[in-house]
Amino acid sequence: MTNETDHRPWGHYTVLSDEKDHKVKRIVVSPKGRLSLQRHQRRCEHWYVIRGEALVTLNEDKITKKAGEYIDIPLGAVHRVENPGSEDLVFIEIQTGDYFGEDDIERLEDDYGRK
Repeated sequence: MTNETDHRPWGHYTVLSDEKDHKVKRIVVSPKGRLSLQRHQRRCEHWYVIRGEALVTLNEDKITKKAGEYIDIPLGAVHRVENPGSEDLVFIEIQTGDYFGEDDIERLEDDYGRK
């Protein structure tokens, strides 16, 4: 299997594993970049920070995570990750649930005009 890399306005991600019961991505967020404020109906996520600093929105909370730290995103939780730093933020995302398609992203806010 070749690892698929997808470039986005905020950085890029590479799919490391895509199986029936899980999906694993290596996500790189450029300095000052952030993903959309979103939620999922069919998956939860576990984020493990490899490098840099993550500012995570989880429902009403803002939480900072650094290299070696992790956070769990429950099913249906409103969430976002952003990179407040001057170097790339790199983290591993492990998705579990019954469906892992990109169309399970419900965007509530997006800096890049995506729906």
